[in-house]
Amino acid sequence: MTPLRVVIIDDEEPARSRMRELLEDCRAEFPHSVVGEAANGVDGLQTVTESAADVVLVDIHMPEMSGIEFARHLQVLERPPAVIFVTAHDQYAVEAFEVNALDYLTKPVRAARLLTALRKAASGARPSRSVLESIDPAPRRHFSVAERGRVTLVPVAEVVYLRAELKYVTLRTREREHLVEESLTQIEQEFGGIFVRIHRNCLVARRRIRGFERGDETDGEAGWSVVLDGIDEKLPVSRRQWPQIKALAG
Repeated sequence: MTPLRVVIIDDEEPARSRMRELLEDCRAEFPHSVVGEAANGVDGLQTVTESAADVVLVDIHMPEMSGIEFARHLQVLERPPAVIFVTAHDQYAVEAFEVNALDYLTKPVRAARLLTALRKAASGARPSRSVLESIDPAPRRHFSVAERGRVTLVPVAEVVYLRAELKYVTLRTREREHLVEESLTQIEQEFGGIFVRIHRNCLVARRRIRGFERGDETDGEAGWSVVLDGIDEKLPVSRRQWPQIKALAG
């Protein structure tokens, strides 16, 4: 059996040290190698992709990015690793994991239980995006973009607009564009308080709206465009959406 490549992610160093010890206890029965560690989800994503990890042991409760959001970002990879979640408490989370057949370990972790989880991970079981979203429906703090086998995180706060084009959505910041494989409808549902629909194929960040410009009415458009902070591009507002957008102008 080829040794499993394992990454440990936990914001507490003693917890990472304890997990290394437990993994060492399992080595004889389950060949593996620890190929990386991280103290947060952002660094963890880089560690996972650089090490080509097969399985990740990740703490659920971490500042800035929870273990659940971390796992959601992994889903943009062509071959995401298996994820074993670790939790110190929160019975609700435990019940949700059991209902959705996700593997988890409760602290203090025991070597026998870790061994069982590793064997399950080796079988190829992977969490789905929809299951992860159902367990933690809170809005993400980042969008994730797959670029050359890596995960690039784009803070939600930096997004100016999102526009649907064919099978992708173009995500625009002040600096550049990214392509994400998500639907505008899903994004609108998740971030309704942050983005507003100005057209059937476009969402803009509410706080980026600086004003409106009047133009000629064509093809059913209202003749108005949104002026956005940080970019020169003007985006047309559809006739259907104009009453709502006009109300934002106060």
